[in-house]
Amino acid sequence: MATRIRLQRRGKKNQPFYHIVIADGRAPRDGRYIEEIGTYNPLTNPATVNLNFDRALYWVEAGADPSDTARSILKHEGVYLMKHLRGGIAKGALTQLDADRKFDAWKQAKESKVSNIKREDADKSRKEMKARLEAETKVREAISAKVAAKYAAAAEAEAAEAEAKAAEEAANAEATEAPAEATETPAE
Repeated sequence: MATRIRLQRRGKKNQPFYHIVIADGRAPRDGRYIEEIGTYNPLTNPATVNLNFDRALYWVEAGADPSDTARSILKHEGVYLMKHLRGGIAKGALTQLDADRKFDAWKQAKESKVSNIKREDADKSRKEMKARLEAETKVREAISAKVAAKYAAAAEAEAAEAEAKAAEEAANAEATEAPAEATETPAE
């Protein structure tokens, strides 16, 4: 039986989520499987992989043939590096202590890269949020300046209208007083 390490698709449309499984090569993609050894979520940055490292290593050493994507995931998680180091131990080129030391150094370097990526992503999102907030503030200030100008123009127009009305009333009052005075003066 040709065993394969491959991905089974789960999740919604346009939101893939995969299970990493050991299956017979003749079985359908989402069909029966022998064992599930992990999950893979490509939507996160960086992609999230939960892998049972020991079982994956066992199946790779047992001769299970991984698909291209599964092989890339296994390499990224260090399964193939550990297989290589175990081969060196079997040949006598390395000791178990040397192999463990090399694997731990590789794993620390990988974790630092992942943490750098996460930090850069967080910084980038923080900068984008700050830029968006500044742009929104500028737009809000421009709108408030327009509204203030509109209210100032309306207040000026209202004040001018009030002045004109007051001047007109004053002129009317003078006009009504002037004829009354004119009529009173000759009668004396």
